[in-house]
Amino acid sequence: MLVAPKIDAFNPPRRTLMGPGPSDVYPEVLAAQARPTIGHLDPLFVAMMDELKSLIQYAFQTKNEMTLAVSAPGSAGMETCFVNLVEAGEKVIVCRNGVFGERMRQNVERVGATAVMVDNEWGEPVSVSDVEAALKANPDARFLAFVHAETSTGALSDAKRLCALAKQHDCLSIVDAVTSVGGVELRVDEWGIDAIYAGSQKCLSCVPGLSPVSFSPAAVEKIKARKTPVQSWFLDQTLVMGYWSGNAAAGGKRSYHHTAPVNALYALHESLRLLANEGLESAWQRHADMHQVLRQGLEGLGLKFVVDEASRLPQLNAVYIPEGVDDAAVRNQLLQNYNLEIGAGLGALAGKAWRIGLMGFGARRENVALCLKALEDVLN
Repeated sequence: MLVAPKIDAFNPPRRTLMGPGPSDVYPEVLAAQARPTIGHLDPLFVAMMDELKSLIQYAFQTKNEMTLAVSAPGSAGMETCFVNLVEAGEKVIVCRNGVFGERMRQNVERVGATAVMVDNEWGEPVSVSDVEAALKANPDARFLAFVHAETSTGALSDAKRLCALAKQHDCLSIVDAVTSVGGVELRVDEWGIDAIYAGSQKCLSCVPGLSPVSFSPAAVEKIKARKTPVQSWFLDQTLVMGYWSGNAAAGGKRSYHHTAPVNALYALHESLRLLANEGLESAWQRHADMHQVLRQGLEGLGLKFVVDEASRLPQLNAVYIPEGVDDAAVRNQLLQNYNLEIGAGLGALAGKAWRIGLMGFGARRENVALCLKALEDVLN
């Protein structure tokens, strides 16, 4: 028989999280997660789910009925969209200008579909003209998939124009909004987005592990018209919606699908409630304002941005590492001496750039001041 290990309780230090995610969590959200756990079919919890659905609809700016939180992180939200909508043999135009566009390609190919790639340089937004050319060259394409805010580079693409192109060519759009929701303008219904997924841990400043998703009526019809079952039982939206649908206040019944992460959903409810109280446009402006303060300070330190200003994300600032500076050593000193986390570069930017997040609760002046002072001290 194994001897029971003697392990102390885990008590992490208080870090300031200014990497690509997770972001600093609102104190109110941490407190919400510590509330008493109740059953996931308890009438009170089901009523809270109705409120949560309306809050997700507000964050996405949509009236889509099929709107919910997947009980898993943003990567599962991505897979939810692809496995429900895309069937083997179909063709998908996939835009790749960073790590997460590449993950879209992998999702497409794993369901047996064909990915037609539209590639742009890392640090550039998705090219609208290149996408238009790809759609014209592939009239049998059924979907257009792209990342709104590419977390690996800090580039923002024009979702409104890209989705309009998809509609013109009779394609459904699949949009990654993991880093964009709550941080920059995003209007699902107005822009005609058909399927969208996000994450709880970025500009929503919630604990990691949940993925808000939403499907347009056209996307729902595509799911209903599938010729084959959804490959994933857990992510099959025709099953999950039996748990999320039905108005609790009106006595609507919910069918059991899985044991929902009750306390994590408390946290998401609270974070979205705080976003609604602030107002979306105010939150977008706060991120833009704090980015300008950070930008001036970083440029004052001689750091250069990866992305041109016109397509730069305010909430994810990728800057080139100065020549001769040890990437890992700087990040380690920031962590050890200042309890400050910034992110390393990914893929083509690994070892070449830092990614500095200004997300949700983290997009405030004291965080910017700490980051600039700490970087100045370490670089000097």
